[in-house]
Amino acid sequence: MSAKQRCHLPKTTKANDGSERKVGVEIELSGLGYESLVSHAARLLGGSSETVSRYVSRINTESGDFTVELDADPIKEMDLTDDRLPESLREFGSQAMSLIDYAAERLVPLEIVGPPMPLSELELIESLVDELRDLGAKGSREAPYFAFGLQLNPQLPDLEPETLVRYMQAFAALYDWLKARHQLDISRKLTTYIEPWSSRYVQTLMADHYNPDLRTLMADYLRHNPTRNRALDLLPLFRHLDEEWLARFVDDPRIKSRPTLHYRLPDCDIDNPEWHFSSVWNDWVVLENLANNPEDLQELRACFRESQKLNFHNLTHTWRETTEQWLSRKGYV
Repeated sequence: MSAKQRCHLPKTTKANDGSERKVGVEIELSGLGYESLVSHAARLLGGSSETVSRYVSRINTESGDFTVELDADPIKEMDLTDDRLPESLREFGSQAMSLIDYAAERLVPLEIVGPPMPLSELELIESLVDELRDLGAKGSREAPYFAFGLQLNPQLPDLEPETLVRYMQAFAALYDWLKARHQLDISRKLTTYIEPWSSRYVQTLMADHYNPDLRTLMADYLRHNPTRNRALDLLPLFRHLDEEWLARFVDDPRIKSRPTLHYRLPDCDIDNPEWHFSSVWNDWVVLENLANNPEDLQELRACFRESQKLNFHNLTHTWRETTEQWLSRKGYV
């Protein structure tokens, strides 16, 4: 890794077909008007923009198509200037829409949604985030009602149940550590759409000999977590793997089929000069490397099960502290 490369690569960079693994990135922010964000993002990404619909623009780049949009479907779909409306209402609508636009850009997050990008190209996102900060982009800390996130959609090395279980177990083991590092703003901590997995489910997942087939894995998860509102959301992946089986537990048309995990936990703290995209990504790489080291994962799972017992050590040490010490001792951080 060169001095300029701040985004670490996990040890497992290839999918089972030999191709480089990819990750999609979603960034919520404020502080820039919609048109301004589209213009700056197109310039910084080296692409050209085109309007898809009101408050939705596509930026065509060599890395794929990025989308810039207002993260509020009712406002995006509103049109008080429709030719089918009476002229008097359309005249009022034009003024009303200007007011709605003004308010929306200050109260509703704008979102940049990236295409699936090769892991080796993530420096582009690092540069984009840093330069948007310099241009005045704001994150969660800007106002008490903001709860902006930075979401990752990493492709897995393969979609075998054993691989899914390892990633899920690594996340369960590292959740407290990740939350302490990524959940910095009180407004986002109070939201319900990044809840942890059910504690009863985590006990099942972390059991010593847990080795389910796909449908058992899905059923175990969905009985306790039948919602998109989880810090690591598995419903897009499950819809990709077995849509019919998912429908037995969850009926939500908002679930998009994706062959990836959906990591929703981190804040977007873009206006903090000490915060960078790589801060979030490199912590995810810790999870990646743990998930792909079965012996270490087994050891940390055993530590987790031990932490659930009533003894003096557990009364005087949090699981986050134990995790941090273990990761340091093992050379993960």
